[in-house]
Amino acid sequence: MDYFDKDKYERARKKVEDIKGFYWHATIYFVVNVLLMLGHLGLYDGDFLGRSLNIGFFLTPFFWGIGLLGHGLHVFKNSFTFFKNWEERKLKEFMDQEEEDFKNTTRF
Repeated sequence: MDYFDKDKYERARKKVEDIKGFYWHATIYFVVNVLLMLGHLGLYDGDFLGRSLNIGFFLTPFFWGIGLLGHGLHVFKNSFTFFKNWEERKLKEFMDQEEEDFKNTTRF
């Protein structure tokens, strides 16, 4: 392997590690928050669904969810090129349409 291939391999390996890290983060988020919600609902003390929900019920999933969203945006930042490509295709489409309309109106 030459230097360029090693560098490309290391970037790809880093990207895979980042994606795996995000999936682990999401899995732990889901498991821990399900357990916390069951605890808030009273599963562990025999009063399941006998409690009213309070703001503490939502705090951990909400703020941890914000962190998970940030982690996902960081990991998948290059995956959001669909919107940019779509915008460029639409611009080209409108420019081509305008050019076609202009050609059609200038004919006699």
